[in-house]
Amino acid sequence: MVRADAFVRQVDGFVEAIETQIARWTAALHLFQLFMMALAIVAAVTFMAVSYLLVLNPVARLQQALARMRQGDLGTRLAVDTDDEFGQLSAGFNLMAHALQASHEDLERKVREKTASIEVQNQRLAALYAVSALAAEASSLDALAQGFVQQIRRVAGSDAAAVRWSDEANERYVLLAGDGLPQSMAEQEHCLHTGSCLCGQAQAQAHMRVIPITPASDLHLPHCREAGFETVVSIPVQLQQRLLGEVNLFFRSSVVLADGMRDLLSTMARHLASSMESLRATALEREAAVAEERGLIARELHDSIAQSLAFLKIQTQLLRDAVAKGNTEARDRSMGELDVGVRECYADVRELLVHFRTRTSAEDIEAALRATLSKFEHQTGIATALTLTGQGLPLAPDVQIQVLHMVQEALSNVRKHAGASRVELLVQRRPWRFEVRDDGRGFDPARVAPDSLHVGLGIMRERALRVDATVHVQSRPGHGTCVCIELPPSPHVQPAPTLAA
Repeated sequence: MVRADAFVRQVDGFVEAIETQIARWTAALHLFQLFMMALAIVAAVTFMAVSYLLVLNPVARLQQALARMRQGDLGTRLAVDTDDEFGQLSAGFNLMAHALQASHEDLERKVREKTASIEVQNQRLAALYAVSALAAEASSLDALAQGFVQQIRRVAGSDAAAVRWSDEANERYVLLAGDGLPQSMAEQEHCLHTGSCLCGQAQAQAHMRVIPITPASDLHLPHCREAGFETVVSIPVQLQQRLLGEVNLFFRSSVVLADGMRDLLSTMARHLASSMESLRATALEREAAVAEERGLIARELHDSIAQSLAFLKIQTQLLRDAVAKGNTEARDRSMGELDVGVRECYADVRELLVHFRTRTSAEDIEAALRATLSKFEHQTGIATALTLTGQGLPLAPDVQIQVLHMVQEALSNVRKHAGASRVELLVQRRPWRFEVRDDGRGFDPARVAPDSLHVGLGIMRERALRVDATVHVQSRPGHGTCVCIELPPSPHVQPAPTLAA
């Protein structure tokens, strides 16, 4: 029994020892778990700190740099502190930003240069447009020169400008217009002989020149230097190898002309030359028109009034002879012929006035024909009628004038010779054809000499040749007369107006 108790106590001691050991191990395990947990926390915090420093912070800086780039700050750069991947990425970003900034600055520079170039071109176009408008509006050479000298002075920025005209032989230059010139200088250089001054160039050596005026300059006419000018630009006004004049620009300082300005001034001078030639051509056209009109009047007078006056002169001589011989019968006959001749001459004068006062229309000849028939009917008492058929383009004004005069000549023949009571004018527009029909006494065309002016055929045929027309006369004694005027199948017509695109 004792042994059993001892054994139990031993077993209890052993169990207690085991429990004690297990408790120690459990406590050690708890400590180890706490240590591991603390280690994990420290490792996590360390990882987070290292991750922020090594990854998140560089990425955030890169994002901020990109945001500033998007906002237009092309000077943004990143600091390169390390040689790792993020350092390489920062260096690449800096290179990209530098290239983008350089490209943007270069683009801005090119835009500024292009804008400046476009502005210069616009100014040049505006100057050329102003010169073209001036050329279209100027009615005289003086007005053209005065407007041009103001325009070119403004474009060149000169202190004064002058336009000079040269004669055909290029022996002298006459001052047409000046702007900013001293009055004394304008009077002294109103007329320059070629070669007497640096401004008056000979045709063989004419070119654009920039002439410096120094105190030591050997000038035959030192008016420029006396007026305080230091530079003169001489621009010849040429057209088709002809020297029409010269433009002079005066500066009170030294000047160097750029190539663009040289081209602009040369172009403006060419515009001036074209405008001067246009005014000259217009003046020649007016002179030719006046000469042609005078020739027309001379032919009309010769073909009508001159013949009547020659007839009156003959009758006057016959009357003088009859009076001298006392021949009463011859005297009365001559006086009767003179009375008839004076009446016919008066009628011819009135008819010529009607011819010269009649105007045509750019749209149609109908109004002029009606006016002519109305005047004829009022003067002669003969009934008239106008009939128009077909449709076609209107005749050109010069063709209308010739056709109208031929119709008037045919009506004049009716008044003088037909003894008609009715006249009808038939007009066919396509192709153009005009018929003047009367119910008068008629005549035999075969008995009229080809060069006879008895019925005015010579006048009408002469006019018809000018417009490639033909004139036919159909008549029989007692059956009236028909004068037919036919224009070619494609006569000169008034061009239809066009709309600008």
